[in-house]
Amino acid sequence: MFQHINQNYQDLDFGSQDLRYGELMNCTFYRCSFANGSLEEINSTNCRFVECDFRGALLIGSIHQETAFENCNFNGANLFVSKFEDCKMMGSEFSNTNLDGISIVRGDWSYTNLRNTGLAKQDLRGIKFFEADLSGANLEKADLRNSDLSMAILAKANVRGADARGAVMEGIDFKTFTITGMKMDREQCILVALSYGAKVE
Repeated sequence: MFQHINQNYQDLDFGSQDLRYGELMNCTFYRCSFANGSLEEINSTNCRFVECDFRGALLIGSIHQETAFENCNFNGANLFVSKFEDCKMMGSEFSNTNLDGISIVRGDWSYTNLRNTGLAKQDLRGIKFFEADLSGANLEKADLRNSDLSMAILAKANVRGADARGAVMEGIDFKTFTITGMKMDREQCILVALSYGAKVE
């Protein structure tokens, strides 16, 4: 096990290093690569990763608190049973990422690419998904209450049984996905009607 505190790294390749069970605190990484790396059960607190490459990395069981992953690439990474608490994930890519068992507590996931991801039955309350791409995502029975889905893309997403009451849903094109079985509040139902051209008085 290792511990890095108050360190800054730039343009370094950590992919070949064994980073399992490590602890990162108040560290900053700019354009660093963790591609195909072993980061199982790593803990990060108040760290910042900017334009870092996590493609194919193993982050199984990792825990991240108040850490920022800005414009990072997690394509093909394994985040099984990982936890992100109050994290900032803006602009990051999660195509073909294993999110099974992931725990997301609050946080800002705006502008993220979550196309075709599996988020069924996940507790996603209060999370900011502003302009996130959730097209084709499996959100069946997900708890989206009080989240911010403004301008999010939900084309062909599975939202059957999802609870979106209290969520901000302005700017969503409701014609691009089936809302059958989705729990919605009155204000959201009005947005649906407006998207189909109804005049609500």
